[in-house]
Amino acid sequence: MKFITRTLVAALAATAALAATAQGTYPNKTVRIVVPYVPGGTVDLVARVLAQRLTEQTGQQFIVDNRAGASGAIGSDAVAKAPADGYTLLVQSPTLIANPLMVKTTPYDVIRDFTPIAMMGSVPMVMTVNAAVPATNLKELVAAARANPKQYAFGTSAIGSPMHVALEAIKHENKLEVPVIGYKGTAAALNDVLGGQISAIIDAIPSSAQHIASGKLRAIAVTTRERVASLPNVPTVAEQGMPEFEMSSWYGLWGPAKLPDDVTRKLAAEVAKAMKSPLVAERLGGQGFIASGIGPQPFANFITKETAMYARTVRDANIRIDQ
Repeated sequence: MKFITRTLVAALAATAALAATAQGTYPNKTVRIVVPYVPGGTVDLVARVLAQRLTEQTGQQFIVDNRAGASGAIGSDAVAKAPADGYTLLVQSPTLIANPLMVKTTPYDVIRDFTPIAMMGSVPMVMTVNAAVPATNLKELVAAARANPKQYAFGTSAIGSPMHVALEAIKHENKLEVPVIGYKGTAAALNDVLGGQISAIIDAIPSSAQHIASGKLRAIAVTTRERVASLPNVPTVAEQGMPEFEMSSWYGLWGPAKLPDDVTRKLAAEVAKAMKSPLVAERLGGQGFIASGIGPQPFANFITKETAMYARTVRDANIRIDQ
């Protein structure tokens, strides 16, 4: 009996030691970063740049897994239900916190089901129109849409996204009766505005920049308080009749709830390092991306503040989504 007891104790100790070693050497296998949208949008771009840097920094593969659907809820919920071991992560935008404010139910609770790890950074958003739309600024678009509302439609990469909330706020303030069409990602929305199926979108600058530069899309407003250096001649929404308007799209890294503290700290440190890298400056900086790399507690505090802002905007514009 004593032999069996000693053997059992030794086995338990060895198991604990192996678990501690596994955690201490995190990551020691491939890490999956879920992007809950189709490839081609800014969330996807930021995630791929992050995955490349984390792979280089840690010596382990970080891969992007696009799991689109339900305005990001399908992929986000998959992460919420994944093991809390650090090998399934989520890159998301403010859609994660904004969507539950507009729908009756969501499959996840932002606070209960996720561990905030780090905020990578933010980008300004830009409102663009198809080159054939007779508007060179927001006021002209509003006037045209008021005169012929049935000829206009706005698009957004996802219902509940910051782009969607911004469009609805502009619609509400200007009393526009224009539909907003939700897509499964930025690429699909861009394709339709480029093809003329919809008139205008609000998008994060990085994914629209090439189309603005080519002249296929016309930038008519940016959503930040100040003008954007990469689009110096494009006025802000605030300059065009909505003086209090200010929104940007930011990108964060989350894990499932109850992610071990040491894993959370390790990931946060690696993200902070990645955001200072030349790769981020090269791939994202020139398109308006403002790197931050803030850690878990500041990120959690930021989420609380942003949730309150989105709640006010959703309430004031009376944005509701039937699902």
